Amino acid sequence: MSEPAAFFLPQGDSFEATVLTRGPWRLEHQHGGPPAALMVRAIEEAAGEAEQFQLARFTIDFVRPVPIGPVVVRAARTRESRRVRGFDAELSASGEVAARATALLVRTEPPAWKPAPDPGLLEPLPDGSETFQFPFFRAPIGYHTAVELRLARGVFGSGRAAAWMRQRVPLVPGESPSPAQRLLLMADSGSGVGATIDPVRFAPFINADLNVSLHRLPEGEWIGLDAVTILEPHGVGLTRTGLHDARGLIGQGLQALVAGRMDPA
Repeated sequence: MSEPAAFFLPQGDSFEATVLTRGPWRLEHQHGGPPAALMVRAIEEAAGEAEQFQLARFTIDFVRPVPIGPVVVRAARTRESRRVRGFDAELSASGEVAARATALLVRTEPPAWKPAPDPGLLEPLPDGSETFQFPFFRAPIGYHTAVELRLARGVFGSGRAAAWMRQRVPLVPGESPSPAQRLLLMADSGSGVGATIDPVRFAPFINADLNVSLHRLPEGEWIGLDAVTILEPHGVGLTRTGLHDARGLIGQGLQALVAGRMDPA
């Protein structure tokens, strides 16, 4: 059987999640990246005038695991001023809310001063980084096969590593993903890049949320994740991820982690 052509297939007012959304811990559950990107897509549609406003913050709470199957996404404007607009979004499956998100969009203005010095490139760039694949996925097809991953520096499992990622398939067939969609598809992988304990015995990458703050949107296909994870023995952790494109730093991601021994498959 050939792989699906996209992460989600439109089905009237809903979307059918394909196996390319599959995450690492349960065969029936999605990785956090695809639903986050789909919710950004709904927010962008609700916002309109995309060329005038930039996504400055996106926060998603995973209320429960997002199942692979039909999902419905709704977005609505909750705040409006000349410079700032706020949005809420919900993703539901089988009539139950699986994820909630809020977003802050800021109107861009013509440049009025020179940009600040870039804090530094994530190097090496993708062409000079090592091809890699997350080792903790349980199925042969899933999110890990729908993205390309290159390890830039660090050692996987050490709690600090940096990687470049890009998507191999569209979010929705026939659409070119926006810069914000590309970013959110990858940003949830910060806790995977910055894994800190044995993923065979533990599940340190189950994040209850994801918060992304940006000062600009990414340029190009590759998204760089420079991730550091601190995981306490009592099972609570935090991943901090510097978000990059090939030109430099674009923002930061934070994830609250819940860790515990893996349940039997």
